[in-house]
Amino acid sequence: MPATSLVVLYEDNHCLAVSKPAGWLTMGDATGDETLLEVAKEYLKQKFAKPGAVFLGVVHRLDRPVSGVVLFARTSKAAARLSAQFRERTVEKVYWAAVAGSGIPDAGELVGQVAKDRRRNVASVTADDGRDSRLGYRVLCRRSAVTLLEIRPLTGRSHQIRVQLAHAGWAIVGDRKYGSTAKFAAGTIALHARSLTFAHPVRQEPVTVTAELPASWNRLGLNWPTGPH
Repeated sequence: MPATSLVVLYEDNHCLAVSKPAGWLTMGDATGDETLLEVAKEYLKQKFAKPGAVFLGVVHRLDRPVSGVVLFARTSKAAARLSAQFRERTVEKVYWAAVAGSGIPDAGELVGQVAKDRRRNVASVTADDGRDSRLGYRVLCRRSAVTLLEIRPLTGRSHQIRVQLAHAGWAIVGDRKYGSTAKFAAGTIALHARSLTFAHPVRQEPVTVTAELPASWNRLGLNWPTGPH
């Protein structure tokens, strides 16, 4: 991804929020593949003609196959304050997920124990040896065997949304790791970080950043909600 094609959602001297394409790493891993962090740094380097290294702090991540809002910090002070908000669960996160399943109640909450096998990078809902995990959901629209859900995670476990939906029998479209048999764009799943609301690290006022759905979602044939969500 060239830096000029980066979709910037919010930018000031303290924060940079961008739209992560599904299939991209937020930051580096063992693959050595190019990351959103590197592209965002290059964007700032070019925009402000910075001769040296560019600071950009990672305060949260999205799984590689997931699209949507990613927030970076442009100063060390902002990084510390934003990281504390994510750690203390004061950031409001809203996701959209297209799931395979019908007969899903209009709204509800999923509660369970989620454990992560870090060697295999897979989470599971267990009876007693996981961490308490909760998420709220509501149905936004339905089409035959596909349902669009709005998800609000109430805890922050790794792969929580993916594994809890799959455990309920509503696997995310394209998420083969958690049992989906439905096809989606290669290397991606139908899970999108729709918005983040956080307290600005300096002004303390609430900031909401929203990312539009990728074009790949059009193949689902759903009627997308209009207005703020």
